Amino acid sequence: MSLDILAKNNILALRRAKRRNMERLQLVCGGEAQNSVDDLSPSVLGYSGLVYEQTIGEEKFTFVTENLKPKSCTILIKGATNHVVTQTKDAVRDGLRAVANVIKDKSIVPGAGAFFLSANKHLLENKKIFKGRNKPGIQAFAEALLIIPKTLATNAGLDALETLSNCQDELDELSASDSKHAVGVDLNSGEPMDPSVEGVWDSFRVVRNAIASSTGIASNLLLCDELLKAGRSSLKGQ
Repeated sequence: MSLDILAKNNILALRRAKRRNMERLQLVCGGEAQNSVDDLSPSVLGYSGLVYEQTIGEEKFTFVTENLKPKSCTILIKGATNHVVTQTKDAVRDGLRAVANVIKDKSIVPGAGAFFLSANKHLLENKKIFKGRNKPGIQAFAEALLIIPKTLATNAGLDALETLSNCQDELDELSASDSKHAVGVDLNSGEPMDPSVEGVWDSFRVVRNAIASSTGIASNLLLCDELLKAGRSSLKGQ
């Protein structure tokens, strides 16, 4: 009955809306959700410039557009198969999370493996760190950092060793000339490039977590080896 009355007055109404959609509509239009017609006032109304229904495939969608100050939006993903939709959804989610991380951290890191190449060079050339009995550990850690640029080169169908050597040579030349430019891997040509100029960036949070977690995992694995060795040595004694 209510739908019929609204339709006669040229008012588009939705019979059912999920709770999360109701919450999003409030963010989009600026109105307030009501569960009763008692004490209604214009102050609870939101605003939308254009609301229309459209059929896409076999489903009907209601579009709420031309809003004043929307604080929410919907991304409609279409694809021929579920696999395509899932892949697209993951890509969009990753992109949104990357942007959100940048806004939260207020910092970014040059991409294309540039940070890992520079960190490797810093660890091996810093005499305050690379000395004494720490040398083997520092060298192993520095070599492990190069896994990222090596993997990037391999996935792009490039010769990992040659690509890495070119980038390291370029980094040495820049260091000799006191240049502060970063050096990363150009996945199209395999040549060294400056990611900050090309607009290739990594999320600071992802790089930080990758280094922290890999160090923790490696330490745990080494600890397990030490425990196993201790166990064997005590058994031999008996």
